[in-house]
Amino acid sequence: MNVNQIHNVYFIGIGGIGMSALARYFKYLGKNVAGYDKTETELTKELSNSGISIHYKDDLNLIDTSFFNKENTLIIITPAVSKDHKEWNYFINKNFIIKKRAEVLGIITKDTFCFAVAGTHGKTTTSSILGHILYESKADATSFLGGIVENYNSNLIGEGKTITVVEADEFDRSFLHLHPNIACVTSMDADHLDIYGDSSAIEASFVEFASKITNKNHLFVPKGLLLDGVTIAINEKADFSAVNVRIKNYQYIFDVVTPKETVTNIKFSLPGKHNLMNALMAFSMAYTYGIATKNIIQGLASFKGIKRRFSYQIKSDKLTYIDDYAHHPTEINAVNQAVRELYQDQKVIAIFQPHLFSRTRDFIEDFATSLSSFDEIILLDIYPARELPIEGVTSSWLLEKIKNPNKKLVSKDKLIQEVLKSNATVVVTIGAGDIGELVNSLKKALDEKNI
Repeated sequence: MNVNQIHNVYFIGIGGIGMSALARYFKYLGKNVAGYDKTETELTKELSNSGISIHYKDDLNLIDTSFFNKENTLIIITPAVSKDHKEWNYFINKNFIIKKRAEVLGIITKDTFCFAVAGTHGKTTTSSILGHILYESKADATSFLGGIVENYNSNLIGEGKTITVVEADEFDRSFLHLHPNIACVTSMDADHLDIYGDSSAIEASFVEFASKITNKNHLFVPKGLLLDGVTIAINEKADFSAVNVRIKNYQYIFDVVTPKETVTNIKFSLPGKHNLMNALMAFSMAYTYGIATKNIIQGLASFKGIKRRFSYQIKSDKLTYIDDYAHHPTEINAVNQAVRELYQDQKVIAIFQPHLFSRTRDFIEDFATSLSSFDEIILLDIYPARELPIEGVTSSWLLEKIKNPNKKLVSKDKLIQEVLKSNATVVVTIGAGDIGELVNSLKKALDEKNI
């Protein structure tokens, strides 16, 4: 497929975080861009405001006629699209060029110098930090990200032609479409067992991804991960090591021991040891590529974070409200660690919306353990995303497993009044479903309570 010969790009599932980054990219290239999604969100509103036509009903009559020319139209689909989707089936039957998002990223990265960030956790934060460093360094880069970066209010950074930064997504083995020159694997925890079956299959997929990097000095991994590459660690001997780590004014200050030198007094504001590892990973990749050390330091210091990644909604003397995308037990543990590190001896209430029936089933015990570590827990019903219900797999089942007695299951329409009853001074909303759509209304209610 030659992107230059494509004039129209139509997205089925345009509101997805990865899909919308591609939509922005093709809009920037001057293509005629439009799409469908099942629900309107803040993200789709932003796309509409940029001039992209979006509709929310599966109806061919709502698609502009220009997109029915199969000679110059590309259809991009999300893996979550239903098999009986009318628009999708029309384009299949008419033999249009149809690609998954990952395939399109593969085509784009083939002709660029590609930084690929893989791992079951930390992809979005690491790639966003790296993209920000490259942008601030005036590198000719475009970064396709899985989150909205606070510095730019966008999931697409830069307009570069020669360098790309992409999240290498293991879901559906999507990352095997990419053509990385420098890559990292942040972690290889079990996840997406509905796709892989077991953890060994996931690890095999990561090994296959890592084999795409022919120069092992360009593959970065946490020390102890079972892949051969450049190692990174915190307070341990490694190829790149963060040492002398301290917290001052709610931010990390640390040194990095590199293979060539020790870089001192680096500042980074995102809390939690997991985010410190993400920052160190981005540092190591940019440093090895040849970005000037002073530019890397400036990039880390000026990085403001990502929406829904330990994202502060309220930060006052009376109350702290943090929103996070965590949807795996390891990620929930990381959120708890960061909260406890910053807000010692304060009462913390966590509101969690499980994401996927299969993930809830596969990690039920781990979810129960990680959630029990908060002082109070409110559960919402499971967000199904692409799945149909699984018999017996419910939030009530998860609630029973949670050992902490300060727990309850509530409906979304009763959530705010339940949270307002709590005397917790730290509120955390967690989950990858539509819980993010509740954040603004909860923030407003909490602000009014604490006036």
